Amino acid sequence: MSAALRRPTDRTCERCGRAEQWNPTTDSWEIADDEPGSIYCIHEWDINGRFMPFDE
Repeated sequence: MSAALRRPTDRTCERCGRAEQWNPTTDSWEIADDEPGSIYCIHEWDINGRFMPFDE
């Protein structure tokens, strides 16, 4: 039995609300909507210990 690695495809900053989505074509995160959030924010992404990186 092997486990497949999962990666998050979207994330939201818990401080300023900036939403981003992963673009597999460019291998980078991109702003998901018209609200870029604060340029001075030290982003606290909503990906934490509850995210399961491996399929069971």
